[in-house]
Amino acid sequence: MIDALVIGAGMSGLMAAHVLTRAGRSVTLLDKGRSVGGRLATRRIGESLADHGAQFFTVRDPAFETFVTAWRERGLAYVWAHGWSRSSLDDARRADGHPRYAFKGGMGRLAATLAEGFTADIRVNVQVASVTAGKHGWRVVDTSGAEYKARALVMTPPAPQSLKLLQDGGTSLDCTTHEALSRIDYAPCLCGLILLDKPAQLPEPGAIQRPGHRVSWLADNRRKGVSTQPVLTLQTGPAFSREHFNSSDADIFALLEEEWRPYARGCRVVEAQVKRWQYSLPITGYHERSLAAPTPFPLIFAGDAFGGPRVEGAALSGLDAGQRIVDALR
Repeated sequence: MIDALVIGAGMSGLMAAHVLTRAGRSVTLLDKGRSVGGRLATRRIGESLADHGAQFFTVRDPAFETFVTAWRERGLAYVWAHGWSRSSLDDARRADGHPRYAFKGGMGRLAATLAEGFTADIRVNVQVASVTAGKHGWRVVDTSGAEYKARALVMTPPAPQSLKLLQDGGTSLDCTTHEALSRIDYAPCLCGLILLDKPAQLPEPGAIQRPGHRVSWLADNRRKGVSTQPVLTLQTGPAFSREHFNSSDADIFALLEEEWRPYARGCRVVEAQVKRWQYSLPITGYHERSLAAPTPFPLIFAGDAFGGPRVEGAALSGLDAGQRIVDALR
């Protein structure tokens, strides 16, 4: 039996594993994706790359700043901008002095870099089916029937998914913990990737942010430094995402063309893709960086719904969860 099992190898899960392995604990991470990262996601389109999850990150807390400083010293992280345009081609960039960082090779590479920084058993393409409290620790079963046992557990999936895994394993939580997790709510997001035959005409620094619009984010991955070709990433706001989450890719692009086409007049679409994020943005989160359940064996819930709906928030949540498990296993 290992010391700790971490479900989800996104930012929070990776940070939790980082803390646990540094403390000398044996750790296994399970993730249903083809690679680590979760919403730290970079996808290939044509011969280029594009970020289709988290688009950038900021730094406010010294604990996360330590990581960012190390990445910058290695030439991996870099300042992309200090603010975004809101809409029109002639709209001046709204700079607030706070740097927004990008990562060389895309946000998926950030996750891979984290995973390379510690020794743990990382298993991808593993779909967890149930979580059960056994006689001596936690028992996790995946959809292939494989079992994983650990003294402690960190759960980083979106709260509804974590609750279902526990329910399917016949594991009950106390009322307070269950209610806290049940109150967490998320908005979906539709993310479109559009490979163009020539550069778009987005304002500096190559991105616009428009809260409340059907397309709340539009960015050029080439200008960002991720792609060698002009690839647009567009992300839709919560209302549009909910209404059209199950629409076809063709219908989604048809409805959104008037939103992005003014920035790409005369450009031909070479390829287009849609990625659907069901649990993209925490709307109602939890007030602390992680949540410990009063269970027979240590169980901590973490994720961007706990640390705040930002990359840094997810990182801080994972660091907190990892330390709480370290303390519980002493």
